[in-house]
Amino acid sequence: MALSTHLALPLRSALAALRRAAPGQHRGLSTPPGPEHTLDLRGIFPPLATPFSPTQEVDYARLEGNLCRYASIPFRGLVVLGSNGEYPYLAPCERLELVSCVRRALPKDCLLLAGSGCESTQATIKLTVSMAEVGADVALVVTPCYYRGAMTSAALVQHYTEVADASPIPVVLYSVPANTGLDLSLEAVLTLAQHPNIVGIKDSGGDITRMGLMVHKTRQEDFQVLAGSAGFLLASYALGASGGVCALANVLGAPLCQLDRLCREGRWQEARDLQHRLIEPNVAVTRRFGIPGLKKAMEWFGYYGGPCRAPLAPLSPPQVEELRGTFSANGWL
Repeated sequence: MALSTHLALPLRSALAALRRAAPGQHRGLSTPPGPEHTLDLRGIFPPLATPFSPTQEVDYARLEGNLCRYASIPFRGLVVLGSNGEYPYLAPCERLELVSCVRRALPKDCLLLAGSGCESTQATIKLTVSMAEVGADVALVVTPCYYRGAMTSAALVQHYTEVADASPIPVVLYSVPANTGLDLSLEAVLTLAQHPNIVGIKDSGGDITRMGLMVHKTRQEDFQVLAGSAGFLLASYALGASGGVCALANVLGAPLCQLDRLCREGRWQEARDLQHRLIEPNVAVTRRFGIPGLKKAMEWFGYYGGPCRAPLAPLSPPQVEELRGTFSANGWL
């Protein structure tokens, strides 16, 4: 339970600040002063897992089956080709076909964010344009990282500026240091937030102070902050984040949408209780067991998880039991 205690400290501070609001002040989430957002990113977005057949080919029929089940959950939209979609292991033609398949299955008012980040600026622009052509509403662009030592704030600002200038759809920045070893600096984010075609950031680093500063210092911009994990979703909302792109939403989408609703309605004690029950399962399907764990957990909740693409390996039987125990201990199984 150490994880719950660790998160509770910043949560208590954030909740205490909300309770000290002036009498009569609305205590749910509200839009901070600033310009109206041209694109509403408020809500929960699952970064879809890519289903593979036993021979590790993309299984589009299984994908459509998962999408049919997700249709009953009030997600704001879906993310295709994020980290949990095994994006680096997919061929360019597979990436485009996945976006096209999901777009065909989605209602028009459901946003489709597509990962289009590549190592070079030129390749990122080309893929971003292609994603728009097959139906993506927003490009989610991860930081290039292979030449990490050369990826200074200035280099990344130049990269994202050129991508946003050329993109026919809005761009959301994507910082995921656990995978890239590279954190998009606050300085770079604040500069890029001023670009008219860069509308937000998915921040998966988990630094709540940094996320709060992003919200605070971009409040006059058309820019929104998305929490990149379910483990710090409530804390992010308390500091003004608009929504969350959460791997756990592939498994527990309805509870995460409930947490979103509780925060917006100012029902903070209920939100905190629910958040605490989500922390350990979230850690299990992200840091602890990764995508193989996520896909195994999906199967217990009626979705198709299936195998990962090599070299990602399946869980061992003891790992499966540990994963199941984590969900059971928090009341989900």
